[in-house]
Amino acid sequence: MKKLAKSSRNKVLCGVCGGFADYLNIDPTVVRILWALLSCFFFIGVVAYIVAAIVMPFDNE
Repeated sequence: MKKLAKSSRNKVLCGVCGGFADYLNIDPTVVRILWALLSCFFFIGVVAYIVAAIVMPFDNE
């Protein structure tokens, strides 16, 4: 099973969405759109992104 980590190859801001997409084996664009919708309608998306950017390690690829 793949480890959850920020992506260094699929990175736009901090690599959090790319890391989640790699972990879930889906397109990073889908994760980014869902995260943006979550952030627009609920402030929890912004807070979750900041926490994930701080806590998640970088991948070693």
